[in-house]
Amino acid sequence: MELMEVIRDRRAVRDFSNQPVSQSTVQDLIQAAVLAPSAMNRQPWAFAASIDRAFIESMAAHARDFLLKHFPASGPESELRSMIENPEFVLFYHAPALVLVFATSDATQDAEDCCLAAQNLMLAARDKGIGSCWIGLARPWLSQLATKEELDLKLHYRIVAPIVLGYPREWPESHGRKEPEIHWIR
Repeated sequence: MELMEVIRDRRAVRDFSNQPVSQSTVQDLIQAAVLAPSAMNRQPWAFAASIDRAFIESMAAHARDFLLKHFPASGPESELRSMIENPEFVLFYHAPALVLVFATSDATQDAEDCCLAAQNLMLAARDKGIGSCWIGLARPWLSQLATKEELDLKLHYRIVAPIVLGYPREWPESHGRKEPEIHWIR
């Protein structure tokens, strides 16, 4: 695909086929991620990945349980609470692959640099016909010390982007985009 076509056609995918995503494909996507720019070329990212669907389902269940115990029942996020409470809700949408993007420190700009890497990964996935979805709701559970210990992750790494990957049953339609607000200066 051409670059602008990939950018225009990338979608958040939440309905995946049963086709697995290979380890080599995930490695290729991570290689695309690390080509992202970073402040002073620090490259402050690390990755964890799984292509074990049963393990990913188990992680989704643990994260959902955590959210049900700790997510606010009222306020601006109450709509999300009712989504999480739905017994059919699966946080990682039965995806066959999961990539976690971590910032390796709390230094200024590290999280933003990891966001750039995550975007590269998702665009590279789209180019290969793989759908992706950034699952921000998984961050509270993944940030827990006990979770990091259980998953054998470095305790000082900060989760930035939990991204599910898989071949979509169908590509979602675009929701459109607002016109950009541009303020020309000088």
